[in-house]
Amino acid sequence: MPAAERGSTRRNRAAVRRPGAYRARMIPDGWSEHRRPGDREVLGYLRPEGDGFVAVDRLGRAVTGVVDWVEAEEELEQRGLGWLADLWQLTDPDGAVVRVRLVEVGPERVVVKSDDFGAVDVQVRLYELPFPAPAALQPFAGDPGRIDGLTP
Repeated sequence: MPAAERGSTRRNRAAVRRPGAYRARMIPDGWSEHRRPGDREVLGYLRPEGDGFVAVDRLGRAVTGVVDWVEAEEELEQRGLGWLADLWQLTDPDGAVVRVRLVEVGPERVVVKSDDFGAVDVQVRLYELPFPAPAALQPFAGDPGRIDGLTP
């Protein structure tokens, strides 16, 4: 049955790319979710280490050293979630650097898409990454005002 008859629309989007270099992992045992007061949105995780805890962000990256529970919670609350909307870059296994945006961040996976520059009709490529996100995903280092912002 054609898509129009099913009531859905086609999206101009490439299939999720699953590079062989990335292997899915789950949140390790012992980690605890920390939720924002009020809306209960997950801000990050608290990972036990030694006599304290390490605050871990939604990408699975440490944002503190070993601190007490309250300090780890406070750091996650201060950090918030706004940084997830920033521009990012992904170094593909072949060494190419791609300008990307976060699409999905969860304990099962992190999904990013090639930046569409706000256009709704452009084809994007999706990349599925493991959680914690690999070091290949970094904050954008180029000029966000340039389409080719990663080149000098």
